[in-house]
Amino acid sequence: RAQRQNCYKKISAALKVPKSTVASIILKWKTFGTTRTLPRAGHPAKLSYRGRRALVREVKKNPKITVAELQRCSREMGESCRKSTITAALHQSGLYGRVGLRKPLLSARLMKKHLKDSKMVRNK
Repeated sequence: RAQRQNCYKKISAALKVPKSTVASIILKWKTFGTTRTLPRAGHPAKLSYRGRRALVREVKKNPKITVAELQRCSREMGESCRKSTITAALHQSGLYGRVGLRKPLLSARLMKKHLKDSKMVRNK
């Protein structure tokens, strides 16, 4: 035990990390045979990373594409899923269905009025 503590001390000094970090990494290696972060528990994703990227490409190519059409595309790729799943995947990729603010339609009479008002403000 004392020898192991001394070994941890040398390793931590060489790598400039705490002894507890060295100990936990060695324990992880002994337990799992790897120091990589192992996959957590949970339901596997319905859409693969590749499928999500394909959907994003499709949306960037044609921004007016509907979710139903995207669903058809994903089914053709072999990954059938719900519309809500596709929407969630696009949201995770930073794509949202937002509509721009509409400008009011100005008649000729209103345009003249606006122009007159702006000239008055500028001349003050």
